[in-house]
Amino acid sequence: MLIASVLRTAEPYLQGRKVKDLVVGVSLIAVELDNGDIGISYVLRDELQAGCSIFPFGQQVIGEKAADIAQWVVTGGDSLQKAIGMAVLVAASRQQKLEDAETLDRPFGITVKDTDTVGMIGFIPPVAKMIGARAKKLYVFDKGISQCGGKKGSVLPMEEQSRLLPTCDIVALSGTTMINGSIDGILEMCEDAREIIMIGASTPMFPPAFTNSKITILAGSWWDNQHKDNIFKKISLASGISELSSYAIKKSVRVFS
Repeated sequence: MLIASVLRTAEPYLQGRKVKDLVVGVSLIAVELDNGDIGISYVLRDELQAGCSIFPFGQQVIGEKAADIAQWVVTGGDSLQKAIGMAVLVAASRQQKLEDAETLDRPFGITVKDTDTVGMIGFIPPVAKMIGARAKKLYVFDKGISQCGGKKGSVLPMEEQSRLLPTCDIVALSGTTMINGSIDGILEMCEDAREIIMIGASTPMFPPAFTNSKITILAGSWWDNQHKDNIFKKISLASGISELSSYAIKKSVRVFS
């Protein structure tokens, strides 16, 4: 599994670290490590069970070893526990020095041609608008919208992935595919893509972990910990990623084979 490679690569950055703080919102989760680094991950709320007092583990996280909580991305009993693990990984990645690949004329460090067919896994409106304006075709898939509905435009049925992804020249997939375990199967469908971008706040920014995968770009976010109180407060009030954008340090990093 690709996530196992991420955990191995992240291990040196997790050692000696503990979880200092945690907030779980309706849309996002944020973790602060004891060195002040912050990681954010999405809440896959369409996958959560109904009920009250069914997530007691949230209160057990603070003070625990970061390496132990990061393992939840694999061992977690539900998508919320897995997302907490991912947030820890994102926070730990902040210790690296990563060179940005993005330029003004190359979003995310890639070239989008007017002959390209692009597939998007996980609907991110600004990205869909930007890439869709440059490409010939854009196919969008989003499990949450497909299951629960929404007004987010022409999202295709998930069943169409196996037919359409092999035809795509570029694929942009959400880091949440690492949380719900769909990443490995999706990559198998991307038979001819010359660029595969993992994108979004849930992207674990450890390029060496992806060396032997088909992923070519990691496009995630780090967070300005000077604004930790504002970040945590907004998440506690059900804010989404757009309300936090002023605190984001966006990174687009190429994966070298």
